[in-house]
Amino acid sequence: MNKTTLLARIVETLEQDVEVLRRAAQTAYEAATAEENIAENKYDTLGLEASYLATGQARRTAEIRQALLTYQQLLPRDYDPARGIQITNLVTLEDEEGEQRLLFLGPEGAGLKIGEGAQQVTVITPRSPLGQAMLGKRIDDEVRLVVAGVAQVAVVVDVS
Repeated sequence: MNKTTLLARIVETLEQDVEVLRRAAQTAYEAATAEENIAENKYDTLGLEASYLATGQARRTAEIRQALLTYQQLLPRDYDPARGIQITNLVTLEDEEGEQRLLFLGPEGAGLKIGEGAQQVTVITPRSPLGQAMLGKRIDDEVRLVVAGVAQVAVVVDVS
């Protein structure tokens, strides 16, 4: 998958996420303000719980909208071996068992998975431990990460 297609798919996925969350927040808001959900005693908390849910969903929607805006304005850069891995690079890592995975180092949207099977790309950010470990690495460099006290090592096999 090339970066132009990948960026378009990330934007499309974020747009869908914003719409789903917008509808969910609207539903929670309607539940929070519905007359039948007015508390009748101190133990009747349905309306209060719905308002907490609506607030959380509204915050998450704002975060995704910000990520969407960031990706809509993002200019992909080609890999520069002198600088190593940077934001907007698509990286292929190979672990000790020979398993490869594609990672896109993006400014936002950590955890998004785009595509399927061997072509699945996971979005990570420089704020993640793996993103931090990858910054500045070059092809054939090792990326080391300690997870739950266990060292994991992968090799950078391709960058675009």
